[in-house]
Amino acid sequence: MIRKYLIFLILFLSLNSLKAQNSDFIIPGDNLIVEGVPDIPATLADELEKYTESKSAILSDWHPVIKEMIISTRVGNTYQLKYITSPLDTGMQLTFFDEPVRSATFDPVNGDFFLFYKDTDGDEFRQIYRYDLKDGIVTMLTKGGREQNGGIEWLGSGNHIAYTSTRRNGADRDIYIMDPMNPDSDSLFLELKGGGWGILDCSEDGKSLLLMEYISNSISYYWLADLATGALTELTEKSDEDIYYSQAVFSKDGNGLYFITDKDHEFRTLAYMDLNDKSAKFISNNQTGDVEDFDYSKDGKSLAYIVNEYGESKLYIYNTDSGISKLINNIPVGVYGSLSFNNNSVDLAMTISSARSSRDIYVYNLNSDVLTRWTESDMGGIVPEELSIPELIKWKSFDGLEISGFYYKPHPKFTGKCPVMIDIHGGPASQSRPGYLGSYNYYLNELGIAIILPNVRGSSGFGKTFLKLDNGFDRKNSVKDIGALLDRIETEPLLDPDRVMVIGGSYGGYMSLAVSVDYADRIRCAVDVVGISNFNTFLKNTESYRRDLRRVEYGDERDPEMYEFLEKISPLNNAEKITKPILIVQGGNDPRVPRTEAEQMMNTIKSLNGIVWYLEAKDEGHGFAKKSNADFQRYVTVMFVKKYLLGK
Repeated sequence: MIRKYLIFLILFLSLNSLKAQNSDFIIPGDNLIVEGVPDIPATLADELEKYTESKSAILSDWHPVIKEMIISTRVGNTYQLKYITSPLDTGMQLTFFDEPVRSATFDPVNGDFFLFYKDTDGDEFRQIYRYDLKDGIVTMLTKGGREQNGGIEWLGSGNHIAYTSTRRNGADRDIYIMDPMNPDSDSLFLELKGGGWGILDCSEDGKSLLLMEYISNSISYYWLADLATGALTELTEKSDEDIYYSQAVFSKDGNGLYFITDKDHEFRTLAYMDLNDKSAKFISNNQTGDVEDFDYSKDGKSLAYIVNEYGESKLYIYNTDSGISKLINNIPVGVYGSLSFNNNSVDLAMTISSARSSRDIYVYNLNSDVLTRWTESDMGGIVPEELSIPELIKWKSFDGLEISGFYYKPHPKFTGKCPVMIDIHGGPASQSRPGYLGSYNYYLNELGIAIILPNVRGSSGFGKTFLKLDNGFDRKNSVKDIGALLDRIETEPLLDPDRVMVIGGSYGGYMSLAVSVDYADRIRCAVDVVGISNFNTFLKNTESYRRDLRRVEYGDERDPEMYEFLEKISPLNNAEKITKPILIVQGGNDPRVPRTEAEQMMNTIKSLNGIVWYLEAKDEGHGFAKKSNADFQRYVTVMFVKKYLLGK
């Protein structure tokens, strides 16, 4: 009864943070800073409602003993954990926090408890908590404060965990060991230099930890840590060639590793390393896209892996005895992720999404070749058959490089030339995929706006050469890729080149600002969500555990030549060229792109008498995670689009 009351209270408070009773307008809550935005009619909430209610499901972990699982899905205002006992079970809600909870890991022996992370108001200073299933009691295990904890790995028999933390100095990611049933046992195991360290696996005998040292999107290394002595052994040598090593696990016999790398390949490939001589044998034969995820069965007989082929996913099962990979064909076309074998070694869970379905959990049985749907998320009244299926489009950039993207056409009821929304992904080494657009379907179905999701140079999924083409002094070449897309739009008979807007988050926010500088005469307006406005101030103010990692991508501002270049290309220093309206959205606790980046951009545009709308949520970080805030952001964005792109 208490939990039901709490859910009702959360929903009530969320609604009233947006919409005052008996009001003709949507009133922002005290947690929101709003400048330059006109009053938003309350009718807009009704107009958008069915496009804002979609949910999705994410697998957190299988129970170690029985065929049941914990998932994360939105309940009310935030994502929370649910316990699922069978396919299409509605589930029992476990967590009831104001903050999102998206992951969990069971104790691997009996499943009597699980561990999860939670931060505060999007600050990403995650703490580790224990949830006891017997009584639902939650215990915080880490120290609290401005430290980022993560990378939990169970050791040997499962009585202890290793995890990473920035606790010591805020910049370096060290390794700690703890008995989760006794938080006072927490102790520093290994001091490390750098913010890119992570724990990948523990050997079955409990003697070794497999670590990854992340340097950049194209450079990383593997290390072994002796759990008895703390001694580090380098598994991958440094070389003049950039080589990326990502996900990896120990083989069942402990003699090798299964891992993903682009060593000797253009695309990231599944491979096996013999730990005796460190030789590598390549397993997958992917020639056009990356292996992006895999999981290893408990019995050591099977590896499931996903290949990204032009944005869509293909699932393969590799038999470790025969050395043969089998493509699994009876799975819906879409984007797959979160591969996880049950301890029975035959049931493989995964998430699947597509342009017409939000992310849900399916289980594929290796013995029966049967796929079973475990969750069916509510799409909030959206009719799947009415949603646009994207088309892969390609165009040549200024230097002849082929760039591609996904083009979502508006509902067929709209005739004539359509306005265009160019949505640029962040990262910058992310990739736009042909997935579910959620509330963006409102623009397609109700406003007749075409949407293009470009993958400019520097995007992942197109090989390691393509990935590095925007680094350092080549930064502006990715902006020119959008210029070439504007040329392409002029040739499309169904698109209106006189009504184009750009929108993007994080690095995509920078791109929106940069396009507003370089192509102001070819766009109507732009939306910058948690974007970088000046690379030098960004590198100065981003959290210290991220700074060196970002310098590899953007350039080291401590070098005078690079500092001068970054000053030259930063939108903040070219704001006088921005002549079209800008909407800036920011989280007040963003540890990645601090709020100062948004604030200085807003103030500069205002000082130049430019048109700028500003929205900041004090209780959010790098993007809006709470539905009430995300809804208000949608209302503001729709108002902005209607006024400046459509001229309504």
